Amino acid sequence: MGANLARRLLDDGHDVHLILRRAHNPWRVEEISEHVAIHDADVADADSVAAAFAAARPDWVFHLAAYGAYPEQKDAPRMVTTNVMGTLNMLTAAQGRGFEAFVNAGTSSEYGYKDHAPAEDEPLEPNSMYAVTKAAATQMCRMTARSHDLPVRTMRIYSAYGPYEEPTRLVPTLAVRGLAGELPPLANPDIARDYVYVDDVCEAFVLAAATPNQEPGVVYNVGTGVQTKLRDIVEVSRRLLAIEAEPRWGSMEQRSWDTSTWVSNPVRLEQRLGWRARRGLEAGLRETVEWFRVHPALLQHYRTQIDKRGE
Repeated sequence: MGANLARRLLDDGHDVHLILRRAHNPWRVEEISEHVAIHDADVADADSVAAAFAAARPDWVFHLAAYGAYPEQKDAPRMVTTNVMGTLNMLTAAQGRGFEAFVNAGTSSEYGYKDHAPAEDEPLEPNSMYAVTKAAATQMCRMTARSHDLPVRTMRIYSAYGPYEEPTRLVPTLAVRGLAGELPPLANPDIARDYVYVDDVCEAFVLAAATPNQEPGVVYNVGTGVQTKLRDIVEVSRRLLAIEAEPRWGSMEQRSWDTSTWVSNPVRLEQRLGWRARRGLEAGLRETVEWFRVHPALLQHYRTQIDKRGE
């Protein structure tokens, strides 16, 4: 999301500053590196964050750094350090400088398992250490904003997909394998997600920053409001890419967080900021596939990463 949001802000004519760890993998931002200011900092290090803010003097702050969203990210202390202390450091630095908007990237995982589309004020029941730390970060943002009347907003994002997504995720794996006429190993066909295209997510972030007079600490669900089963996204992919291979359901192990109900309630975001997801699943998948086709070097990068994983 950060790579796409940075490009969106550049396209809109903003001066864009990126906080990047010294050990970061640069592949998502290499082609825009000459157009942005890069600050060597780690959100877990308060001093380096404060120095970055002092140099950048930002009006808008978008906090998208996180650890634990991918299955291979299992280090619980690092989740706490990055997601909780990192958010505190970002908030503290922003408070010290003053700002027009601070937009925090939350996650639908904060809700835990629900049998319906939860509204933003429903009780949180996080069911993983990652979700616990992200819920704590959201509550920290809410408390700080309300205590000091600050323009802080949190976007609870559902299953964002599109260009620059992590190669281990479903959509890029479907696209890359599909372009070769193949399907990857697949889990239970009834697993459900609310897939929201990354450009629509970026639009929500920009609206959250640009719209004045919002409730301090407000939380918004960012999703389409449409639930899609794994069987359905696979079928759309097969149609778009003319894949003749048949799905091998159950050939991939189901994950502990997989569920048959996972859908957003984006009513607040539509009513208050006028946002709705503009792309349905088929349109978003088509744009993702086209992005791969016009970026052959990145397609090869993804293919290499997917091959290493054996999918």
